[in-house]
This record gives sequence, structure tokens and C-alpha cells, in this order.
Amino acid sequence: MARPADETTERGREVPYPVPDGWRDVTDDRLPAEHLSPLAALVDEVLAGVGYEMSAATDAIDDAVPGYGGLFDPATDPDELRRALDRLLESGLDRPPVPEPTGDAFVLYVDGSSRGNPGPAGAGAVIMDAAEEQLARLGRPVGSRAGNNTAEYVALQLGLSELLARYEPRALEVRIDSMTVIRDVWGGDDPTESGVETYSEAVAAALSSVPDHRYTHLADSDPNPADALATVGADIAAFGPG
Repeated sequence: MARPADETTERGREVPYPVPDGWRDVTDDRLPAEHLSPLAALVDEVLAGVGYEMSAATDAIDDAVPGYGGLFDPATDPDELRRALDRLLESGLDRPPVPEPTGDAFVLYVDGSSRGNPGPAGAGAVIMDAAEEQLARLGRPVGSRAGNNTAEYVALQLGLSELLARYEPRALEVRIDSMTVIRDVWGGDDPTESGVETYSEAVAAALSSVPDHRYTHLADSDPNPADALATVGADIAAFGPG
């Protein structure tokens, strides 16, 4: 079920984004990122302001860019985009409403993408309920020069953080294609990639609050709705010095 908001809500309706006591560390703080250009970091700040809902962030940015152009339009000048992002952040951002799930069991798809490994990297996560209705489509840039495994850890942390901020999961199936992350998180292996310990520890702490969790390894041929979100995150991470 959705975590209770401050105001009365009705089951089956979308509710305002809840910020219950004890969860402000999840909902108020931006998740850590690797090195990003100032322009990419501004986009990530907008993403954090809307709960990393990728479509909500890109729609808001595109609406804020005056005239012809948008976040990924070649006609958008980096200075113009920076000014639009600053205006957005100054005006304040609202998180989208939280859809009501069918119960307290969830499915989480995660994926990380890195161009060049290392290179511009992004993370994506899709939260579904037990009926596999999509509840959230999340994404963000990871770093301008980050590896695939780092991006996968970030994707898992992103999905878990927002899942726990919005709902009270009793059961969770994580669908993931990285055996490296699986062996670390569920197999007890030490992380093999330098610098991912912070993400690994955060993931372990998040999973410890879910009574029943398991993973499903996705083959390369298996569909993963988080893949496209990770790709957009990598696009953002590739933004220049701007």
C-alpha cells in the first residue's frame, strides 16, 4: 500500500507524494552521483525534485525552454538550457502523485547503461505492482565517465529508494541483468568494481527493510522497460561542460 500522506486519501485514487516521519532522508536528499558536468548536474537536480520521474522532469524542462527547442533538441543552446533549469529550480518542483498499488508485493526492473565502459552512464528503474501495472518510471544520469556495473548499482539504489519512499513493500522481485551486482547483493560477494561500496551498502540497507525479496536474472534477450530510461540518463550524462 502507499505510505500514508498527511491528508485523507481514498483507495484507488492517486495521492500526493508522501513524506512520512522517518523517511525524510530518502525523500529530501538527492541520491549520490559520480562526476557530472555542471549542466548534467542541474538536470539531475531537477530529476531529484520530481522524484526521478524521467518523463515529468523532461516535460518540465521542455516547457521551461523558451521558443523552439527542448532538453534534447539540437536547437537548444547550453546557456539557454542552463537558465531554464535555474528558473525551474528557483520556482520549485512538485513530485507527481503516487499511484495506488494492488497490494504490498512489487516488481522492480533496473538497468544501467554506460557508453564506452567507462563513459557517459545512466540508470533506469521501473516500479510495478504484483499485477505488473507500472507505478513509476525513474531515471537519472550516473556520471560522465562511469562503468556499467556502477550504473547498475545506481539503478538498483534508485529503484529501491523510491519504492521505499512511496510504499510499504512486504515482497519484492528485482529483475536485473548484471550477474556482478547479483553476486554482491544476493550472493554475499565483495564488490569487484572500485568505488561502488557506497551504493552496495545503501542497497543492502534498503533490502533489509523488505521482509521477502528475491531476484530474477534477465538474459540479454529479455525485455527490460528500465533500459530506455537508463539510455536517456546516459544521454544526460553526456551533456558537455555547459
